[in-house]
Amino acid sequence: MSQELFIAWRAGGAAQGHWGPVGRLRRVAHAYRFVYTRGARVLEGFRPFPDMPRLDAVYESEALFPLFANRLLARSRPEYEAYLTWGGFDPSCPPDPIALLGVTEGMRQTDSLELFPLPQPDADGCYSSRFFLHGLRWMPAAAQTRATQLVPGERLGLLLDVSNAFDRQAVAVRTNDGRDQFMIGYVPRYLAADVRRLCASNAADAIELAVVRANPNAPLQHRLLCQLRARWPQGFSPCTGDEYRPMVGETESLLALA
Repeated sequence: MSQELFIAWRAGGAAQGHWGPVGRLRRVAHAYRFVYTRGARVLEGFRPFPDMPRLDAVYESEALFPLFANRLLARSRPEYEAYLTWGGFDPSCPPDPIALLGVTEGMRQTDSLELFPLPQPDADGCYSSRFFLHGLRWMPAAAQTRATQLVPGERLGLLLDVSNAFDRQAVAVRTNDGRDQFMIGYVPRYLAADVRRLCASNAADAIELAVVRANPNAPLQHRLLCQLRARWPQGFSPCTGDEYRPMVGETESLLALA
């Protein structure tokens, strides 16, 4: 599991806003380290986080920064075990906070932040990413119902959504059940550009999207957990745009936070 997350911020409204990376969070030895990325300078309207006001500094803390720790459900909450199960984790062996945030994305209804992991090759050298289906809440009721009926291991299809007026990179997800195919949502926006590159570099049957688990009683954003796997193309590097590059080197201007 990746020990590195990017932080994305939304400029604009919930329906038509533009998302972009503004920071990177890493687990290093026994500490957490945060640095802004170059996207923080170019994403319109973005302002530094209150506890990390300098764009040109590296922040380090032994404990997970409150901005991110507050996005984890408290263990005292009655739904905590269900929350872990929805993400495919074993409640008897709670995951590392970075691993949990990498799947749940740390999203809240009250702000415009989203966390996502840096994709890395798995043990077989393949591109592998586990994520919750996006966009289910915008789908018709019949599609939402069909999504909750999916079973672990069931294959799903990918569709490059060239007609999407709000996101030119959008990759839709559909069921693979004969003539009654349902469009049920989207690949997360942070994966869409990479998935398009993977589609261009792989045969259609070399990219596998499958259901990990359906969660009928979960909120819509946690309703369907999926796993994407594909051959890692030679020379392929995910998240390589300038907006992902750190603003400063991690040995520069290190600021320790309590």
